[in-house]
Amino acid sequence: MSATPAAVAGLEHRSRAHEYYELCKPRVVMLIVFTAVVGMFLAVPGMPPLGALIWGTIGIGLQAASAAAVNQIIDRNIDRNMARTCGRPLVTGALGMTESIAFATVLGLAGFAVLWFFVNPLTAWLTQFTLIGYAGIYTLYLKRATPQNIVIGGAAGAAPPLLGWVAVTGEVHAHALILFLIIFIWTPPHFWALAIERRDEYAKADIPMLPVTHGIEFTKTQVLLYTVLLIVVTVLPFATGMSGLLYLIGALLLGGQFLIYAIRLKWKPVPGLPMKTFGYSIVYLMGIFTVLLVDHYLGAIVELVRS
Repeated sequence: MSATPAAVAGLEHRSRAHEYYELCKPRVVMLIVFTAVVGMFLAVPGMPPLGALIWGTIGIGLQAASAAAVNQIIDRNIDRNMARTCGRPLVTGALGMTESIAFATVLGLAGFAVLWFFVNPLTAWLTQFTLIGYAGIYTLYLKRATPQNIVIGGAAGAAPPLLGWVAVTGEVHAHALILFLIIFIWTPPHFWALAIERRDEYAKADIPMLPVTHGIEFTKTQVLLYTVLLIVVTVLPFATGMSGLLYLIGALLLGGQFLIYAIRLKWKPVPGLPMKTFGYSIVYLMGIFTVLLVDHYLGAIVELVRS
């Protein structure tokens, strides 16, 4: 039985919608939004204001999706040469340049407007600068200019919990900067683990990732050193009184597992281990922010009981 014209149109519509969805790098955006939302909850003792929570999440999500789309627009020629990215809509021709640029522009403007009118101007500007930092400075310049691209460009990716905090409070707080620092230090071992696995593809695309310019062994050492530094940095919430003992135990357990991966990667490598390390790094970051959130509200409940 052949499909009706309406059914065919529906399938094409869903397929096209899916291509726009993929243009936004949904899995990356979900992680960004998650850390931003945790930042909102950590900014206040109880529940954050509902308006700031809803509109802040929408605005930050829209701008993150816009940045992801711009990244794919700029990197479309690089993406053709890499197995991980060769199926993206601008590479396959499922979406054209004009419509992709228009889509990214609408998302970015909508996100800025939402944050400006429904949250606060500071969040709008900081989120806009983050978009420019990732889509412009990192993607357009740093990625092609230096093997330290991930380290320098990591500032843009580390901003979401800070943005969430500012969305609720209207100010930049030292505790928000600690959240920023955790993701900033997490980014190099996270991405370099992937770069080790994809070294030949980056070399083919002429991208000066650290394994390409300095070799895989040097990169493994850097992953190990940054992982040690990350464990130290993740103690800061406890050391500054931002979080309690539950968080400290969780952070050390999660960090210990990350360190085991980094040590094995350096001295006991096996095929597939870089990708397993990369995969765990995502679980690790989600775990750190989840434990931060649980500890925050457990502490609030304890204080309420004591009072």
